[in-house]
Amino acid sequence: MLRYLPFLLVLALWIYAFIDCLNTPEEEVRGLPKVVWVIIILLFGEVLVGPIAWLVAGRNRGRRSASGATPAEWHRNHRASWVAPDDNPAFLNSLEEGNKKDGELLKQWEADLRRREEELRRKERGEDPHSG
Repeated sequence: MLRYLPFLLVLALWIYAFIDCLNTPEEEVRGLPKVVWVIIILLFGEVLVGPIAWLVAGRNRGRRSASGATPAEWHRNHRASWVAPDDNPAFLNSLEEGNKKDGELLKQWEADLRRREEELRRKERGEDPHSG
């Protein structure tokens, strides 16, 4: 097991650097375009040159946000004001409007159906369907 440890550490560093590079916003990448960094990490990952170069020189390691908070602190302090659909007045109003439109459409269809049924009855009786 111990003989596999160096290989696993290299693999772990390679994967970490690759995912870190992919998840880093373009404006935080230093020196080269992000695509070039990905290629360097992939090509030189086995000898650790690519991942170490990325970790040392490829990314700004300064503050991530203007307030200086880590992402976890930012998420703790900035809760989204998400409201369930059952409690959201705008959503409920849109349902009511949709129901009204559907009700009006249903009334139109029923009226059209009654009119067509009446025309068929007149036709069966031999009456002129267009007279009125």
